Amino acid sequence: MANEKTADYGPLELLIGTWEGDKGIDFAPEPDEDATSPYYETIIFERAGDVDNADEQVLSIVRYHISVRRKSNDETFHDQVGYWLWDKESQTIMNSFTIPRGLCVLAGGNFDIKKVNDPEITFDVAAKLGKEWGLVQSPFMNEKAKTLEFFQKLTVSKEELSYSQTTVLDIYGRDFDHTDENTLKKV
Repeated sequence: MANEKTADYGPLELLIGTWEGDKGIDFAPEPDEDATSPYYETIIFERAGDVDNADEQVLSIVRYHISVRRKSNDETFHDQVGYWLWDKESQTIMNSFTIPRGLCVLAGGNFDIKKVNDPEITFDVAAKLGKEWGLVQSPFMNEKAKTLEFFQKLTVSKEELSYSQTTVLDIYGRDFDHTDENTLKKV
């Protein structure tokens, strides 16, 4: 890996830092009645350098950690660690993350390199079970709460980060669009 200070992070550069937001809304499935929960969160993005894959691909890497707490009781209900990756040559953006429920996601999409210096940029990434950008989950999750698809749109500027994401689940005998959205400020 190259030095984290000299890697070319391209569009990922705007992510670097600590972000906080208290406008989050989680719409989640429940056995009897689906629930909407307001939340606040902190996301920390750190430079992690770059890596050479098979002497042909260079990926710039930003490591992140998300901690999400319900406003109603201040309890953590979501914790996530992962990486945003940038392949400048193919103009591909990736979000690779794990959730400690037995789920790993590798979502990807294209990013127009001409927009790399725009004051506000948007990443659109997606993953689908059994596809190139995919999902891996534990046997329990496959049986009881299978993730079928994941979509995320993240927009970031120097001072504000907002996202909306949908996780399509097969849970409680039905397909359900579990959604989350929030707007955060850089601190």
